[in-house]
Amino acid sequence: MALEAYLIHILILVGIYIILALALQLAMGFTGLLNIGHVAFYGIGAYTSALLALNLGVPFWFGLIIGGLVASIFGILLAIPTTKLKGDYLAIGTLGFAIIIFSILQNWISLTNGPLGLPGIPKPILFGFKFTGFSYLILVYVFVLITYWIVKKIVKSPFGRVLKAVKDDELAASSLGKNPIKYKIIAFAVSAFLAGIAGSLYAHYISFIDPSSFTILESILIISMVIIGGLGSIGGAIFGAAFLILIQEPIRFLPLPSSVLGALRQMIYSGLLIILLIFKPKGLWGGKNASRN
Repeated sequence: MALEAYLIHILILVGIYIILALALQLAMGFTGLLNIGHVAFYGIGAYTSALLALNLGVPFWFGLIIGGLVASIFGILLAIPTTKLKGDYLAIGTLGFAIIIFSILQNWISLTNGPLGLPGIPKPILFGFKFTGFSYLILVYVFVLITYWIVKKIVKSPFGRVLKAVKDDELAASSLGKNPIKYKIIAFAVSAFLAGIAGSLYAHYISFIDPSSFTILESILIISMVIIGGLGSIGGAIFGAAFLILIQEPIRFLPLPSSVLGALRQMIYSGLLIILLIFKPKGLWGGKNASRN
């Protein structure tokens, strides 16, 4: 039973990170927006849903949508001043946003309870049935399928083709009568909404959240998933998320202090990125005709 619970736990985390990676792939892989602050939307969704449930008794299903919408609003607020930036400047701008959100979560004690976090977040309930264990796993993968369908539909639509055009040549897209700023803002908003959904799922699964779950290191992990899987590939985002979550599990069983294990995981991510950039610059999935994804 312990092994079964452990496997269910890992698969739930894989599903949540697949949603996060697909959300970032839409903004970063298909639109060319290097968003280092993606984890901020994840945290906003988690805290919004958790606070609504704990303070106002709002059911999970409403909190989930509201968490996504609040994250999306913040995505628009971030996109308006930053989408005119490109490359490193955009990365720095979104990094600053992530630091601001983390600081709010850490220091607004009266709202977020600061470093002590929010315990006792309730599990989702539907018609008297409480989602725990295997049933929560099913719930998460229902949202994985919905996220996959949304991203796939967007990418294959005329709107998605404009996003790719903006990524490839923004000036050419403008010359064809398209407004790159508008498309970037929408991509940011949808990406943030999906990340907020993932945050809500995470909060109600773990039942406890604190600011340490939404640091820049977490954002780097999500970016690594997208790059290792393959930029501009839906399948790559899914593969990258599953690969990086599963590859770190054997490390947990090494007889080393937790501080050493954390540093070792970061070294593995960094090493994988360096190796891939040298030998597989399109990612592990990128060579599988990413255009089909």
